[in-house]
Amino acid sequence: MHQLTTLIIPLLILLVITHGLIKRVAVYEEFVEGAREGFNIAVNIIPYLVAMLFAIAIFRASGALDLILNALTPLANTIGFPVEVISMGIIRPLTGSGSVGVLADLINNYGEDSIIVKIAAVMFGSTETTLYVLAVYVGTLKIRHTEYALQAVLAADLAGFIAAISITYWYFS
Repeated sequence: MHQLTTLIIPLLILLVITHGLIKRVAVYEEFVEGAREGFNIAVNIIPYLVAMLFAIAIFRASGALDLILNALTPLANTIGFPVEVISMGIIRPLTGSGSVGVLADLINNYGEDSIIVKIAAVMFGSTETTLYVLAVYVGTLKIRHTEYALQAVLAADLAGFIAAISITYWYFS
């Protein structure tokens, strides 16, 4: 089985090339053109990536995260939301590496077998850096009216976080 898994990618590449040759497609030329387009897209995205990373750094360094956490703690306690994972809920939509840091901090503070870490890990694995992705794509595509997209990604994140908490409690209780 291990030998098959190591061959999957090379076999897939061979399949694509063979299919292209059968269809009489100039495979190499199309690959080079696709790589050129990918490079141009990457160059166009760079300013939006830098801006988003800068905004995240300011958010974290300014103490705004602590203010939000302090403001949400009473509500979280009232509804039974584990206060310790609020930081994951705030950071995860913004940055992948930041949310890895939050998860690492939770592991160090509570241990890898704690319910807090399990909830945070499920949150991490079942959600995306939606605000980061939205900022990059919206900026790259020059979309000006994003209110519905923003509402949709925030609703999806909230649903993912609530589901992560509910399912983790259900599964590990």
